[in-house]
Amino acid sequence: MLTQNDTQKLIGSDVYETDGTKIGSAADVYLDAQTGDPEWVSVKTGLFGTKQSFVPLERASLEGDRIIVAFSKDQVKDAPRIDPDGRLSPAEEDELYRYYGLSSTGGNLDRDGDGYTDTTTTTTRTNTTGTTGTAYDSSDDRGDTSGRDTDDAMTRSEERLVADTRTEEAGRARLRKYVVTEQEQVTVPVSREEVRLEREPITDANRGAALDGPAISEEEHEVTLHAERPVVDTEAVPVERVRLGKETVTDEERVSGEVRKEQIEFDDETSGRNRR
Repeated sequence: MLTQNDTQKLIGSDVYETDGTKIGSAADVYLDAQTGDPEWVSVKTGLFGTKQSFVPLERASLEGDRIIVAFSKDQVKDAPRIDPDGRLSPAEEDELYRYYGLSSTGGNLDRDGDGYTDTTTTTTRTNTTGTTGTAYDSSDDRGDTSGRDTDDAMTRSEERLVADTRTEEAGRARLRKYVVTEQEQVTVPVSREEVRLEREPITDANRGAALDGPAISEEEHEVTLHAERPVVDTEAVPVERVRLGKETVTDEERVSGEVRKEQIEFDDETSGRNRR
């Protein structure tokens, strides 16, 4: 069982279900105004931790820097959406109790008669005050709680969008090579032998060869002719080196989100006027 001595340890701790699945991180801890023991914790869920869900700390335990709750991640994420403004009305608390299948307090923690459950909330940047009937959240770090027991001025706050970036995989590029066949033509010089008839007169130089043999006869002479033919072959030669490189390109994108603003109005009972 968690007690008020565990409150500071709960702030900012990660919340897990019993099977070890992480649900989110603790944002605010809500205390029972009578005992001072932690009763609820609001857990940041969602991709960027922008959503908060209330989880009862009944049957919860603290193991190191982990809060182990008796409810599943899906059950917590689907819990009724209640604005974590530092107070739980009896109706809101009853709705949460019914959702988690727990016994409702019936709103009997409203000890100061203001119509709200007397719980105290704290964030990771402040200490739990434990003040009965006052919901204190010093997340603005200005020290002015604008409550009933402060000075005669109240602080008006509003949210601002805080944009950031995260790196994620956008795609992949691959470098591969494959073989294609193309037709090419080259010009190759070729040579060939052709026969021609040569005649020469009888001279003293060739007379002996001319008179060698019978005076009248039949003969046949033959010569072999040669010709070159083109031969095609291939060889592989390196032509270039190719690699993949990356470069960072910076663009601008517009993002939007919902922000809450506090508005202040006053009632003048003497004149019946209502102003903002």
